[in-house]
Amino acid sequence: MKTGEPLSRIRVVLSNPAHPGNIGAAARAMKTMGITRLCLVRPQRFPDPEASALAANARDVLEAARVYADLDAALAGTSFSVALSARPRELSHAPLDARAAAREIAEAALRDEVALVFGNETVGLSNREVMRCSRIVHITADPEYAALNLAQAVQVMVYEVRVAALGTRETSAKLEYATHEETEAFYASLEHSLRASGFLHPRHPRKLMDRLRRLFAKARLERSEINILRGMLAAWEESERKK
Repeated sequence: MKTGEPLSRIRVVLSNPAHPGNIGAAARAMKTMGITRLCLVRPQRFPDPEASALAANARDVLEAARVYADLDAALAGTSFSVALSARPRELSHAPLDARAAAREIAEAALRDEVALVFGNETVGLSNREVMRCSRIVHITADPEYAALNLAQAVQVMVYEVRVAALGTRETSAKLEYATHEETEAFYASLEHSLRASGFLHPRHPRKLMDRLRRLFAKARLERSEINILRGMLAAWEESERKK
């Protein structure tokens, strides 16, 4: 396995970053670990001289960074994504620590596009953004002062991912996992069917849908499985129309 290959399939997504210095420092952290694909969702200030200054010799990563209007656009084409969060989320996926998550990321990146998603420096990721991801990850820090800033969190994660990638070997199985877009299309079809059947409570639709997202995220659905599930939903809806 060439080390660069899985690392080239990993993108770092910064959602709503407020401080350009953190963008530059994150770019520098990424380049030191051989990860160079930076995605920015609605950055408050970018491009910016402060970002360039903090990037040092990683300005090429900044220049190649792509800016997106929302997280779904930044995750397009990925089949596995992890949301970094220091806060517990009641309805979210069971959290992984950074090292365990890095092993999953490195394994997924052998074949598929992968994303590490970080939130705003002050408020982090919204619940909606977290539920758009496959896993939630926390960095184990001293609870008395768990105050990593954005660039430091990026450095910890890309280091763990690099170490995991160095130890990962490609398996013989060539599973084709569903992309972010295919998974979101399935969730939209599922919600439509559940609303039509009356199963989804009209006053609290998000709570149940978040639980269902968590359930399916645990399985990490393959493309063929997504197609089966969407086919089932389409067949049920067609049967109801014929009644």
